[in-house]
Amino acid sequence: MELHPWKHFKTITYHKYLVMKNCFKVGLYKQGLLHDLSKYSPSEFFVGARFFQGDRSPNNAEREAVGYSSAWLHHKGRNKHHYEYWIDYSTRNVPGGMAPAPMPAKYVVEMFMDRIAASMVYKRDVYTDASPLEYYMSGKDPAPMHEDTRKLLEKLLRMLAAKGEKKTFWYIRNRVL
Repeated sequence: MELHPWKHFKTITYHKYLVMKNCFKVGLYKQGLLHDLSKYSPSEFFVGARFFQGDRSPNNAEREAVGYSSAWLHHKGRNKHHYEYWIDYSTRNVPGGMAPAPMPAKYVVEMFMDRIAASMVYKRDVYTDASPLEYYMSGKDPAPMHEDTRKLLEKLLRMLAAKGEKKTFWYIRNRVL
C-alpha cells in the first residue's frame, strides 16, 4: 500500500481550517485553534497517510483492512468533541455495561462543526447544508450518545438542513453557548 503523506496532510489541514473558521463564527476560538491537533501525531498521521483515499476517512479503510482503527482509538480518547470520549463503564444495569455521559454544549457544537467540515471535505462540490444530517441519518445503528447530546446535535443538524448556516450559527451563538 502506497503512502500519501502530502495528500493526507492537505486533507486534515483543510478539515481543521474549516472547523476553525466555523468555530470562530460562533465564538469558540480556543476549540477552533486546538481542533484535531492529535491528527498530526505519528500514531494518527502515518496511519492516515497509509490508508488515505481522499473521499472518506482513512480510519474506515484501516478498519476494513485490520478489523479496527488504531488511529481512531488514539483520536477519540484525546478529543472531547467526539461522543465516544464521553462513554464510561456504568455501575448501573445498562445494556453492554457502558453509559454515555452528557457532553458540554461547547463540545457538541464543535462536533457539529466537525461534521460540517467532514461533509465538505468528502462531498466537495456536491455538499449542501443537508449533507451532515444525511450522513448522520445513514448510520446503521443509533450512536450511543447521551440523550441530551443527541437532542442538541440532531436539532443543530436539522436546523442547518432546513434554515442554512447563517441562521443556525446565530442560534448557536445566541441560544446554545
